[in-house]
Amino acid sequence: MSSTRLASAFLLSTLWAAPAFADTTVKVELWDRGGMMDMSGKVNWGMGGHRNPAMAMMGIKVDKATVPAGKVSFEVKNTSRETIHEMIVAPIASRDVTLPFVAKENRIDEDAAGDLGEVSELDPGKSGVLSIDLKPGLYVLFCNVPGHFMAGMWTVIEAK
Repeated sequence: MSSTRLASAFLLSTLWAAPAFADTTVKVELWDRGGMMDMSGKVNWGMGGHRNPAMAMMGIKVDKATVPAGKVSFEVKNTSRETIHEMIVAPIASRDVTLPFVAKENRIDEDAAGDLGEVSELDPGKSGVLSIDLKPGLYVLFCNVPGHFMAGMWTVIEAK
């Protein structure tokens, strides 16, 4: 066999051995406007609450809100200058669902919400990665540092 044919055969076998679809990556930004934020009051921008994102003091931004079902890697960056944030992923039945909130802790009950994984407590400027398999459906990404969820620090993605 000629060297050209051998090289072509090797290239084709390599391509056939490669997976048909690569993992999906979602870039996630955990942000806030900085400064002293009073998280003791009831802001009530949790899911089902009416919120105006332009008025939010903190939030979660994703580069895609729809992903193919399968392995998804969340590349999470805390862009805050002063505040620790985290990102948790949980399945939801609809965009209007009310997550199990523990008022005395001012946070979501992660176990009851169906926590699938998290990038915990990222210091300002730090990054982390979470890779999980998503079945078709809706998922909420949220920060569960006390007060942050109700301050509007959540977003929804869909796996199709």
